[in-house]
Amino acid sequence: MQKRRLSFWEIWNMSFGFFGIQMGFALQNANASRILQIFGADVHELSWFWLVAPLTGLVVQPIIGYYSDKTWTRLGRRRPFFLAGAVLAAMGLVLMPNADMFIAILPSLWVGAGMLFIMDASFNVAMEPFRALVADTLPSDQRTLGFSVQTVLIGLGAVIGSWMPYVLANWFGVSNRTVVGEVPLNLLISFVTGAVILVGSILVTVLTTKEYSPEELKRMDDHKEEVEDDEKSSLMDIFSDFKKMPHTMRQLSWVQFFSWFGLFGMWVFSTPAIAHHIYGLPLTDNSSETYQDAGDWVGILFGVYNAVSAVFAFFLPAIALKLGRKKTHFVSLLTGGLGLISIYTMPNEYWLLLSMVAIGIGWASILAMPYAILAGSIPPKKMGVYMGIFNFFIVIPQIINALIGGPMVKYLYDGNPVYALITSGVSFLIAALLTLRIDDVDEPVEVKT
Repeated sequence: MQKRRLSFWEIWNMSFGFFGIQMGFALQNANASRILQIFGADVHELSWFWLVAPLTGLVVQPIIGYYSDKTWTRLGRRRPFFLAGAVLAAMGLVLMPNADMFIAILPSLWVGAGMLFIMDASFNVAMEPFRALVADTLPSDQRTLGFSVQTVLIGLGAVIGSWMPYVLANWFGVSNRTVVGEVPLNLLISFVTGAVILVGSILVTVLTTKEYSPEELKRMDDHKEEVEDDEKSSLMDIFSDFKKMPHTMRQLSWVQFFSWFGLFGMWVFSTPAIAHHIYGLPLTDNSSETYQDAGDWVGILFGVYNAVSAVFAFFLPAIALKLGRKKTHFVSLLTGGLGLISIYTMPNEYWLLLSMVAIGIGWASILAMPYAILAGSIPPKKMGVYMGIFNFFIVIPQIINALIGGPMVKYLYDGNPVYALITSGVSFLIAALLTLRIDDVDEPVEVKT
C-alpha cells in the first residue's frame, strides 16, 4: 500500500490551521515588545522577557513529538495536539494586551510576560505536529508542495495579523493612542480577533483532514516495523534518538541555528530599532504618538515580508526542481540576510519596504526548504519525535539570543538596537554558507539528472 497523492485543495485544507496559527504568531512578533514596553520594560530587557517560551519549547517539543507518534484517538494522530495548542495560544492572545486587568494581583509587565510565554509555547505545540502531519500524509514527491502550501498560508495569516492594527487605526478610525501602562484599542481588538480566527482555522483542518489509521500504516512499506518498535520504546528514547539523528539532520541543525538566531533578533528589536533609527525617537520614548505610529508601521513591514513569502512560496517547488533544494535555500537566505543589513542604510520608513521584500524571500525558504530536506532523511516511524528534536535548533538559538541580545545592545551597541538587526543579517549570511554543506538524500530525481 502506498500513500495516496492528494489534490491541491486537500493539501490546502490539511494545512489551513497554519493560517490562524501564523496570524496569532504575527500579532505576537510585531507587537509583543511594544506591549511589554508600554507595561514598563526597558529596551535592553526585551529579549529576557522572550526567553521563557523557547526554554519551554526546548523541553516540550520533543515530548509532544514523541507522544504524537504514539497517539491514536478519534481525532487522529497529530490533530489533538495542534488543537490543544491553538486553544492555549488563543487564551494568551486575549489576555496579554489586557494584562492591566490583573494589576491588583501582579504587575502588568509580569502578567504580559507570562501571556507571552503561554502564547509562544502554545504556538510551538501547535506548529510541529502540523509539520509531521504533512510528512505522515503526503508521498515523498509531494512534500515540497505540502510545505510550500504551509508557507503560503503562513504568509497570508501573517500579513493579516501584522497589518490589522495599522488597518484598524488608519482605515477604520480605531484609536492607536495610549497613556502610560495601557495598550491601545486597535491592539486589543486585533489580538481578540486573532484568537477567534486561530481556533476557527484549526477546526477547518481538524474537520476536513483524514489521517492514516494504524491499520493502514501497518500495510505501508515505510511503516511496517512501527508497531513492533512501539512496544519496546519509551520516552527516554528521545535522548538516544538525539544521539542517532541522521547526518543530514545534523547539517541542517547549524543552518537552522543561525537562521533562527537572526529571526529572533529581528522580532525582538525591530520596533525600538526602527523607532529610534528611522523615526529619530529617543530610546526612552515608548508611549508617544510617534512611537505608536512607528509600531503600527513595523506591523505593515512585517506584513510585507510575510506577503512576499506567501507569493514566493508558490514558486519554491519549481525553483527547487531546477536548482536543487539546498541551492534554493542558499540563495534565499543570502537575499534575506542582505535585506536585514540594508535596514541600516534606508533613508526613511518607506524604503524599508524594499528590505522586507528581501527578508520575505529568506523567510519563505526557512519555512519550507529545511523541512522538505529533513522529511526524506528521517525514519517515518519517528517522524514526530525527530520533528520535535529538530525544534531544538529553533529554540536554542532563540534562547542564546535572548540571553545575550539585550546585553549586546546595552553594552556593545551603546543602546542602539539597529545594530541587533545588522547582527541578524550577518547570522543569515552564515546560515546561507552552511547550507552548501548539506547532503539532501531525498533530492527529487529531476534535480540529480
